[in-house]
Amino acid sequence: MKNMRSADSIRLRGITWNHSRGFLPMVATAQRFAESHPGVEIHWEKRSLQEFADFPVEKLAETFDLLVIDHPFIGFAAKHRVFIPLDEHLEKDFLAEQNQNSVGESHRSYMDDDHQWALAIDAATPVSSWRPDLLEKFKIAVPETWDELLALARQGRVAFPSIAIDSLMNFFMLCCNLSQDPFPASDDLLVDPLLGIEALRKLRELVTLCSSEILTRNPIATYEAMTSRDEIAYCPFAYGYSNYARPGYARTPLQFGDLCCIRGRERARTVLGGTGLAISANCKNQATAVEYARYVASPECQRTLYTQSGGQPGHRSAWIDEETNRLTHNFFRNTLPALDRAYVRPRYAGYIHFQDEAGPVVYKFLHEGGDPQPVIQEMQQLYERSRKNS
Repeated sequence: MKNMRSADSIRLRGITWNHSRGFLPMVATAQRFAESHPGVEIHWEKRSLQEFADFPVEKLAETFDLLVIDHPFIGFAAKHRVFIPLDEHLEKDFLAEQNQNSVGESHRSYMDDDHQWALAIDAATPVSSWRPDLLEKFKIAVPETWDELLALARQGRVAFPSIAIDSLMNFFMLCCNLSQDPFPASDDLLVDPLLGIEALRKLRELVTLCSSEILTRNPIATYEAMTSRDEIAYCPFAYGYSNYARPGYARTPLQFGDLCCIRGRERARTVLGGTGLAISANCKNQATAVEYARYVASPECQRTLYTQSGGQPGHRSAWIDEETNRLTHNFFRNTLPALDRAYVRPRYAGYIHFQDEAGPVVYKFLHEGGDPQPVIQEMQQLYERSRKNS
């Protein structure tokens, strides 16, 4: 006889991205939550990393109750009330604890219009990684400066993700480290034109010293290439994935650490990523969804089940925990300084449109070369248009 779902059972649908880091911890936490909450079923589905960055979040919210999202969507989501404001459903003490234990600006990146629209369950920023065995084999040292990085790239041992979205993030990173953060609050410029030109030229120089394959790879593909082949010894910046530091996950584990210095003695600042857990305004079982979100974001779950299931937690206690660092060859401890100083992208309502259109512009320049000045001009025009459509 088939089991029939109870008439008063609760079923929630969630959407995340298609990687062990994004999918497995959600499945594990949903299973455990359902075991402790009879009558509740949470079903997680997944989409590609590219769809994660591109697909309209408001469309997903029409179908799914729980959404794992990227913080630049928050401005649009807040303006159009795509998600429920969690500060109206969660205790002040809980949110204060989350804020106090934020990894860098992760928790605060999901705040807009005086509301908290998601909980930071995952934290990431570009960090460096390397193959210790290949560094030893080729007698290579981990680069400490941009010049040392260029020298290593000339040996054919460097790779980093350079598809359109990653190229744009790398451009932002260089702007932050050369002189000034992009999108300065004091004026309407995307970036000072001379600074932008310098950033593009430096990035183009590094790209041309690497295999053209980097222009086809996102962070996951970069790490797969590093661990499955014995050519790439060092990656200077890619959104960190603790999975590749764990024994048994890849053929050869990677070591992760902080960034080299791009200018001066300061370690490079990269662009904050990570994900937050939001609840659709269309969710019909909001109380249960909120309870599940609270459970996933709780320090105990983040330190244990979430991380042990392949997740990359957003709660600070998990990043300094001895066991999580033992599991990952100190991934969390070694990269935490980079998270704490990471640059936060704008979250105005039209930002995602700018990001979608500006990435291919930077990518084309890195692929084809040419004069960087028109590239900066085109990006400025895209920025102004995105502001008008906000």
